[in-house]
Amino acid sequence: MNTQITLDHLSQLKLHGMSRAYQAVLSMPLQDQPSLSQFMARLAEAELQDRTHKKTEMFLLQSKLRYNAVLEQVHCNANRNLSKEKLMMVADCSFIQRAENLLINGATGCGKSYLACAIGRQACSFGYRTLYFGINRFFEKITDSKLDGTYVKLLNQIEKAHLIILDDFGLYPLDGVTRLALLQILEDRYGKKSVIITSQLPIAKWHQCIGESTIADAIMDRLAVNAHRFELKGESLRKKN
Repeated sequence: MNTQITLDHLSQLKLHGMSRAYQAVLSMPLQDQPSLSQFMARLAEAELQDRTHKKTEMFLLQSKLRYNAVLEQVHCNANRNLSKEKLMMVADCSFIQRAENLLINGATGCGKSYLACAIGRQACSFGYRTLYFGINRFFEKITDSKLDGTYVKLLNQIEKAHLIILDDFGLYPLDGVTRLALLQILEDRYGKKSVIITSQLPIAKWHQCIGESTIADAIMDRLAVNAHRFELKGESLRKKN
């Protein structure tokens, strides 16, 4: 049996995880090599792990997360008003399966964006397509897409994501175009996909920031009905660093 031909075939079929596992088995002494059933199980597991890893890496690249954050590095204590129990409630990303939202607010520097990105990274590792947007760039993107005719394409791209993160909501009031676009996006996602929004403003003031009470009512209704709320407190983490 020509093992190199087998390796070449695996490479041509793009079974890279299986190829590496096969080479690892070949490097073992004959007496230590697994049985046929164990060998096949090892190849299948290696290929599955390789594809899962590549999928996660692709989702992370596409997500454009602001921070390379991980949940293990999120500080949980009473001063921050964030407990490990509450963080664990969202760590398994089951809120995405239930199409629930996360609303995170707190003063500047308290770690809102880091927490959102850590959850976004976790979502990618669990196989959920995620997109991150700083709110100003997000609204600029909407305005530009209206001008160049790619608005529908942008909406479709956003709709396909299992999770979108809108960071720093409320820095500036919404205008008519962005207000209606936000409502459309939330309408498309309601009951189907999840949203994380971070803001320096208390959630009670979001309505005023959105403006135009009828649309604001509709937006807040779609955001807040099935939402987990995180109100972070404490001193700026940037100052501590």
